[in-house]
Amino acid sequence: MSERRRRTPDPGGDGQQPPGGGGRQGGPGRDELSSDGIGRRRPPGVRETAQQPRMGRAEMRKAAQKGGKGGRRGAAAASASAAAAAGPGKKRFIDYPRFGKTGVRRWLPSWKQWLTAFLTVFAACVGVVFYLYQTTEIPQLKDLVKDQNTIYYWADGTEMTRKGDTNRQIVELADISPTLQNAVIAAENETFRTDSGVDPKGMLRAVYNMAKGGETQGASTITQQYVKNAYLSQEQTLTRKVREFFITLKINQKMEKPDILKGYLNTSWFGRNANGAQAAAQAYYGVNAKDLNLCQSAMLAGLLKGANYYDPTKAANRQRAEDRWKWILDRMVETKNATAEERAKCTTFPDPVPLKPSSNMNGEVSYLVDTANKYVMATDKTITQQMIDKGGLKIYTTFEKDKVDALKKAVDDVKNENLNLQKRPDQDKWVQFGSASIRPGDGAIVALYGGDGVENGHFDNNADAIGVQVGSTFKPFVLATAMQVGVQTATDDKGKPKRINADSRYLSDDMSEIRKPDGSLVIGDDGKPYRQKNEDSGKRGYVSLRQAMQWSYNVPFVQLNQDVGGQNVANIAEQMGIKKESFADPKTPTFALGTSTISPIRMATAYGTLAASGKESEPYSVTKVEVDGRERAGFGKKDAKVALEPAVADNVTDVLVNVAKNGTGSKSNALGRPVAGKTGTTDQNKSAWWVGYTPQLVTSVAMWREDPTKHERLSLNGTGGKESIHGGDIPTDVFTRYMKAALANEKKMDFPTPQPVGTEVDSSGAPSTASPTASPTMTDTPTAPPTQQPGPTQTQPAGGNNPPQPPVPTQGGGNCVPGVDCPAPQPTQTQPTKTHPGPTNTCILPGLCNSTQPTTTPTDPPTTTTSPTKSGKPTSTPGGGGQVAPAG
Repeated sequence: MSERRRRTPDPGGDGQQPPGGGGRQGGPGRDELSSDGIGRRRPPGVRETAQQPRMGRAEMRKAAQKGGKGGRRGAAAASASAAAAAGPGKKRFIDYPRFGKTGVRRWLPSWKQWLTAFLTVFAACVGVVFYLYQTTEIPQLKDLVKDQNTIYYWADGTEMTRKGDTNRQIVELADISPTLQNAVIAAENETFRTDSGVDPKGMLRAVYNMAKGGETQGASTITQQYVKNAYLSQEQTLTRKVREFFITLKINQKMEKPDILKGYLNTSWFGRNANGAQAAAQAYYGVNAKDLNLCQSAMLAGLLKGANYYDPTKAANRQRAEDRWKWILDRMVETKNATAEERAKCTTFPDPVPLKPSSNMNGEVSYLVDTANKYVMATDKTITQQMIDKGGLKIYTTFEKDKVDALKKAVDDVKNENLNLQKRPDQDKWVQFGSASIRPGDGAIVALYGGDGVENGHFDNNADAIGVQVGSTFKPFVLATAMQVGVQTATDDKGKPKRINADSRYLSDDMSEIRKPDGSLVIGDDGKPYRQKNEDSGKRGYVSLRQAMQWSYNVPFVQLNQDVGGQNVANIAEQMGIKKESFADPKTPTFALGTSTISPIRMATAYGTLAASGKESEPYSVTKVEVDGRERAGFGKKDAKVALEPAVADNVTDVLVNVAKNGTGSKSNALGRPVAGKTGTTDQNKSAWWVGYTPQLVTSVAMWREDPTKHERLSLNGTGGKESIHGGDIPTDVFTRYMKAALANEKKMDFPTPQPVGTEVDSSGAPSTASPTASPTMTDTPTAPPTQQPGPTQTQPAGGNNPPQPPVPTQGGGNCVPGVDCPAPQPTQTQPTKTHPGPTNTCILPGLCNSTQPTTTPTDPPTTTTSPTKSGKPTSTPGGGGQVAPAG
């Protein structure tokens, strides 16, 4: 690329040639600075000519020096200029980065390049679509139906049961009632008979939801649903959505609409382990699919949206199922799949026939399978009930057969010894038990008792029931909160709520007023001061929290709940393993008394946190899951979380050991090894609980009555011929029998020795020292509280199972409590400021004195409860704001 250049005219007009001219007129000029390696600067893309003056030597040197100081920018500019001066050189196949451009333009493709790239990508996509379309095969429907089992295994690896292998029958479309065909089309895809089989908007919406991590959705059209049922897994992934799209296109082209509808109705899951319309018709109504009427067809069509939510057999689904049934019937009229006259005939919901359980699901197996399935679906969202019923899974559980059998035997034996329908057809009817046994520190559920068995018509899993109040088994959560968080009525050196110990004393008198942390009275619903009732009407003054737990007094824990804050109690209980949705309103005064409805599994989990010195382990029932031979991740034991300080958990355990040994749970002494636990009985004696544990095993036992036709809780009063049922009676008996068998081959272990925690922080109004005339229980020691002896006024508790409570102090006469209703004997160290003149009119807490009680306060204890033992019948308190309080 050389050319002859004319000499540059002398800028000074003297006619001299620039140096390097070679001494020849008009000859090629020599590069003035070539010997110095310095190039000439010229505008980019402009070739130097005779009309373009050259830079002088000094100017070029300065330019080179300035370029060097400019660093990379100067070097780049010089390089670009040199490249431009040198010309394009050999032509490139793709001119990128673009020649002759600088800056951003050098890296921006030209319109030709954009167009070329678009056409290339488009052609590739078309090629992929063509390839996938051509390679998609449509197998025969009979080849898609493969009978498989979902197999469940015991903890030792032996087979427990299997399900999902026979309840399917392929039938022709002519053998499926037209009313069911029309109901399905109206509910699922009203344009089915005319559409292309693909809903682009629905697919894009599903892809968008998956991309942003939101909930996925089912296929939009019947054709897509058929493809998902027959050809694909049930998992919601982008890959599956793409495959679904291409398969749907080919099926919609190759198959007629009746064939697609036939395939869909023969592969759809209707619940009750029924795959296909024929199996569903038999499972729900005991008829063939061709004999279904309009009302039955609308109900079955509603199940396709999700049988777990719309199967009316489950009480929780009943209203939802009826609403969807009515909606489908109305849609059939709107879409002209039924006439208004036909719709008018469906006035009563068509109840399905009773479920016919498989024989391999009898006994407790169905409840174990139910628990395992729920855990599997909660842990792996891609596994659905439909997928489980379809088969091909292997589920390895934590359930230990010998312990499951021992728990069932314990319940059956206690029922046989206490219940007699011939003698007490009303009181002993519909009695139910629910129980769970868990390894503390691990979370493995080793045994469950869910009910009498599906073969006896009991389908609900009582071990996972969430509608039964837990009563006083909730009180340990209040005590743990006071030890961990502290009470708001006193502050420590740092100004934080003061943490207390079990020796702190609280007023235990029946019908005591409850105060807020600021000292103001808690007001009931009727606008009057709220008064809390115990099971018995005695006045025992200020007792330690250890003794209050031992005899399950309500008043101290309702007041303690106020002092620590109900929300703090809920937070601690949640940390220990209770589900948030199980809680009653923490702001209510009776929150501490167990108005919350918590399942036996979760109660065992929370008490397991105490047994594990404060470490909460999430309950789990499945250790491994295989789907079509491939193991899924995420199953098995989870890492434990610290919920309580070890000292707090161990001190609460120490208090509960005293309950089991000397208090309301003394029936557990028959186990012959260290036990900790708490009894619970609720309002109107509608449920009774015992939750107990050893270092190796924690077990909860709940007992209640329920009318299965109305799902209404009934009182246990009179059950088993007893005036009332307490947690320390039948539930503790079940626990003891089961634990004897479950721990037969395990050594006896002691609980950890509790380290000191908190300080003694007495509630407001407590005497400065313990009353010297108080019963021995007033001075319980943390490690070995003395056994109480009945006083002369002691009455035997109902049922005769609970140890007698301490006598009511009688110093001062009648119901007078020393230091509360009458003057306490003054010890020698009493300060003058504590002295109150007048032996009969002294009152430390106004409102508790007999002589100054307001007119709204009852002067006599209620007579509806006579047992001075463990609380069993919470009552609306007269003058107490109409509150209902579950008792111990």
